[in-house]
Amino acid sequence: MKTMTTMPSLIFHKPVQSKYLFLVLALNILFSLTLTHGYSLKDCTVKGSLNSTNLKVLCYKRQLQAVPDSIPSRSRALDISYNKISLIKRNDLRDLSNLQHLNISKNMIVEVEDGAFRGLAALEELNLEFNKLKTISDGLFQNLFNLTFLRLNENRISEISSSAFLPLRSLVMLNLSGNHLHSIHKAQPAFLMPNIQELHIGKNGFASFESLQVSNTSIQLKALDLSHNPLQLFRITADIFPHLETLDLALINTSIKWEVQNKDYFRNVNRLNISGIQLATEETKELLRTFNSTLDNLRLYYFGEEKAKSLVKDACLITSLTSLRLESNGINSISENELKHCKNLILLDLAENHLTNISPLTFKSMGKLNTLSLTHNKLKKVPKAIRNLSSLKVLDLGYNSITTVACSDLTNLTGLITLHIYRNPLSSVEHCAFQDLQNLKVLLIGSARLFTLKGYFMRGLQSLQRLDTSHNKLSTIQKGIFKGLLNLTHLEFQDNQIQILEEGAFEGLDNLIILDLQSNKLTKSSISASIFSGLPNLKELVLNNNRISYTSQSSLSVPPFKNLNSLHSLIIFSQGTDGMKYFPSNLLEGLANLKKLWAGNININSLHPETFTYTPNLWLVDFSKNNLISISADIFQPLKKLSALTMIQTGIQSLDFVIQANINEVQVLLVRKNSIAVINENLINAFSKLSHLDLQGNEFSCDCDNAWFIDWAVHNNDTQVLSLDKFTCNYPSNLRGSRLLDLDRDSCIVNVGLLCFISTTFFILLTLLSSFLYHFLKWQIVYTYYLFLAFLYDKKQQHNQNETVQRFQYDAFISYNTHDELWVMKELLPKLEGEQGWRLCLHHRDFQPGKPIVDNIVEGIYSSRKTICVISRHYLESEWCSREIQVASFRLFDEKKDILILVFLEDIQPQHLSPYYRMRSLIKKRTYLSWPKPGIDTQVFWQKLRAALEITGSSKN
Repeated sequence: MKTMTTMPSLIFHKPVQSKYLFLVLALNILFSLTLTHGYSLKDCTVKGSLNSTNLKVLCYKRQLQAVPDSIPSRSRALDISYNKISLIKRNDLRDLSNLQHLNISKNMIVEVEDGAFRGLAALEELNLEFNKLKTISDGLFQNLFNLTFLRLNENRISEISSSAFLPLRSLVMLNLSGNHLHSIHKAQPAFLMPNIQELHIGKNGFASFESLQVSNTSIQLKALDLSHNPLQLFRITADIFPHLETLDLALINTSIKWEVQNKDYFRNVNRLNISGIQLATEETKELLRTFNSTLDNLRLYYFGEEKAKSLVKDACLITSLTSLRLESNGINSISENELKHCKNLILLDLAENHLTNISPLTFKSMGKLNTLSLTHNKLKKVPKAIRNLSSLKVLDLGYNSITTVACSDLTNLTGLITLHIYRNPLSSVEHCAFQDLQNLKVLLIGSARLFTLKGYFMRGLQSLQRLDTSHNKLSTIQKGIFKGLLNLTHLEFQDNQIQILEEGAFEGLDNLIILDLQSNKLTKSSISASIFSGLPNLKELVLNNNRISYTSQSSLSVPPFKNLNSLHSLIIFSQGTDGMKYFPSNLLEGLANLKKLWAGNININSLHPETFTYTPNLWLVDFSKNNLISISADIFQPLKKLSALTMIQTGIQSLDFVIQANINEVQVLLVRKNSIAVINENLINAFSKLSHLDLQGNEFSCDCDNAWFIDWAVHNNDTQVLSLDKFTCNYPSNLRGSRLLDLDRDSCIVNVGLLCFISTTFFILLTLLSSFLYHFLKWQIVYTYYLFLAFLYDKKQQHNQNETVQRFQYDAFISYNTHDELWVMKELLPKLEGEQGWRLCLHHRDFQPGKPIVDNIVEGIYSSRKTICVISRHYLESEWCSREIQVASFRLFDEKKDILILVFLEDIQPQHLSPYYRMRSLIKKRTYLSWPKPGIDTQVFWQKLRAALEITGSSKN
């Protein structure tokens, strides 16, 4: 929200260094983000959780044409300024009963419907400035009983209803400046509010101001601004302003007739601005005499030198006057005679004149002078007039043409606390120039063309706390030049040409907290560890925009920050045109208490896994604008306290490294302008405390992979996804440029109930089918299963045989059941191996121990010329025998060789073979041998078996 001023600005403004303050402001903004929670809101940024007592919604500069929808009902502040809204409708703000601050300034509002603010009973501050309102109607401010500040300035208001302000019984400040009221009578309703204290009605075209037109009774007003009006008559005939303290009549550009019947009518006015008022000198003096009893603060701008000097003589006769501002009067010189009556002045402002000469005795009579501003003049040397002003605490000599500060220039200014000499073309400062400034706390000597500081601070300045030497031409900081500045806490060198920091340059600065060396020419050799050895309490070191670079990530023999154990903030971004190139693995060694690190735009493409092992207390890290496409999770694992991670425009394609790093304390994650396509649930769950997530400008994939993220971003109440409504798709190509929020998430939703129904139904049917098959087709299925395995084994073996020359280890593989082992051992084995000399393969003897039995079977069959199957009823019932005959039959059919010999030990009827499809088909196509019944000669059997074994190449079908 924009801050609303409660009094006209009549105070002295100290000059500031905008660059430094911009950096501080940026730090404060980011720090404030880490303390808030939020959620996604179209076209707005939310600060504060839904349960917070300080929930703020910021929608300024968003090109809005209407008040955004879905503003949280618990919002305390809403800023929709700098947009293109032309109409506030009756229901636009209806649910915001908790709203206290509303800023709708700088829009194009022509109309606010009656009752538009009726639901804002808690509203305290309303800003409608810089719009196009023409009338203030009766119903505009309904129910705004608690409104305290109202800004309607810079509109086109020409009519105000007599009862428009009646609901505003708590209003303290009203600004109606810059409108078209023209007659003070039209502004009368503003004066009649019971608690109004501050009223701005300047720049309205009033030709007259008469008390009778305002009120016939006393009012509570304390500040009245009538500036920039063409007043021709100012007439007060009644005591209607008994409480008035501030009156602004500046820049009344017509000749005004001043009629105040009784000086007592303005008995409490202590602040008066009559700058540029078009009255003759004597008439202006007469006007001043109206306030000669209580006036404390007087502004006399834009009069010209002669009139201003004449008015000063009379003004200083007002004994109560302590503050006199004479800016922009074109004064060339000033003398003791012109200020001799200003004995009670505490503040004298002579800024923005043409002063070249100030008489040595000009300020002699001002024994109480505390603040003197001579900035923006044409002084070529420090005026002698300021010498011996022991009461002076603030002296501003900035923006002049002073070339030298001599030892005598600041003599006896023992009470001086702040001295500004910035923006002067100083060629030299004598070593004893500051010797009398024992109590000086702030010295600004920037933009002064200084080439050296050697010797300047050796005398005096023992109380100095801030020294700003920015924007000079320093190239070297010599050893010991700050040795006497024992109380210095802030030292600023930004924008010089410093290349060398001598060892011991910061010697004696034991209390230094901030050292700013940004925008110089420092290199890695300039920042050795010994340079910073004399800074035990340094909290912030600013080194951005220098020329520090490294040739590798290798460990440094002596890390530069090794002695800065108290450092909290290191700013090292933007190192020259080529950047830092590499980030040494131990660059941060010694920084055990480091909390904030800015290292963006230093042209590095990787980080060593040990980079943060020395900084366990880091809670803010910024590596934006580097080429860190791939990052290891190991890098961030030491950072258990990390609260804010910024990696803007680094080219990263995934945030998986963040999940694995286990940095679950992160509250702010800023990763905009990268190549991230998908945000998954695991990433969000890894950040239980995430309050702000900035993903703007990434290359999102508009598919179901992001459906969960979109739903979470829209509905969660803890994490604000900044500008979610601006996210666009990059994939697939047909959706490129469309909004991520427009993804059809319904098509990605799986109907769990339907899925469970289908799964259950399928499982039941599968169970029923399995039961049916097992009951009715058990043996056929088992047989088919074995047949399939045999087929696979055969194909494998056939492939192996194609690659090598076929060599047989055995003449025959014997396939039999253990129940028939006695016959095999007593009959078959002695006959075939003992008498006929065949080499047989028997499973109990030749199978390889530890090898799968199926592999042994396949290997045995394929390494034998023949396979002899010893068939009995037990054989037919055996699982392994069935596998053996299946493998053998596949070999038979694939090789088309007579390799299978069937030997039946007992008679088996064909009907008994029906369940064994493979066996039955073999018997139909091939001849087989039968073992003779007891008593029959076996000689013929053995001859036939031998003959079958001797057949080698015949082809059988």
